[in-house]
Amino acid sequence: MRYLVTGAAGFIGSHIADGLRAGGHEVVGLDSFNDYYDPARKRENAEGVDVVEGDLVDADLEDLLEGIDGVFHLAGQPGVRASFGPDFEHYVTRNIHASARLFEAAARRGARVVYASSSSIYGDAESYPTREDARPHPISPYGVTKLCVEHLAYAHARTSGLEAVVVRYFTVYGPRQRPDMAFTRVLEALATGREFHLTGNVSRSFTFVADAVDGAVAAMERGKPGEIYNIGGGEGATMTEAIALAETIAGRELVVERHGTATGDPGRTRADVTKARRELGWQPTTALAEGLRAQWNWVAGRVAAL
Repeated sequence: MRYLVTGAAGFIGSHIADGLRAGGHEVVGLDSFNDYYDPARKRENAEGVDVVEGDLVDADLEDLLEGIDGVFHLAGQPGVRASFGPDFEHYVTRNIHASARLFEAAARRGARVVYASSSSIYGDAESYPTREDARPHPISPYGVTKLCVEHLAYAHARTSGLEAVVVRYFTVYGPRQRPDMAFTRVLEALATGREFHLTGNVSRSFTFVADAVDGAVAAMERGKPGEIYNIGGGEGATMTEAIALAETIAGRELVVERHGTATGDPGRTRADVTKARRELGWQPTTALAEGLRAQWNWVAGRVAAL
């Protein structure tokens, strides 16, 4: 098969591109290499993948989708806290407007789409573990835009025949994780001896990136058009528990400065993956200790190379 991966130089997108290539598929990548985080790090992520530099907002999608069987749509503006305030316009443009263009073009080309949404759409969910039919109630502008794109996918499916499947990721971690995300900051602080600033003590359903890749591929191959699937880790932990585990793995103690709660962050998340297990044949297989060790080895290697 020939696949397009948008956001192919990002954290999850680069892993999906690598996984597809390892499976014998042809991969075309698209990434804008914007300055949300170091473009040099993103180029490192994309090594070995044919990545076109461009933005979904104005890219020639007809040409890009020529001969494409399916699209893994990872591109977008990430981050909960930065979505408040004047930067919200970037979230509207890069998440909503860009996705609308992609869905329209994919429908014309007959390309199936797997859209990477987020557990942020649930906000402070009414039930835990949270099922896909729980009432969405995002508490950040970022979550609002991710939910809006889900509705766009559904609208295009109803009106233009777009084959779209949505996966809702729950706090993905692992090697290449974005530098603004908690586990990267924790492990870099451990590797360098710096202090770590912990905001709140949220509980999360942490999902190792290899499991996230397997979930997206399963959705592309076996997901029902118009359906939504939670892709989340099997075990949850608070940040305090995760930090203690990271200290054990690194063999070092972390100096932690604690602050109040983070704006826009749900207090806890936990995925009910019954539907993904039943319909996709997918379930998480990586224990938090195993995945965190893999990320520690990656972070420690990068720090040692500096």
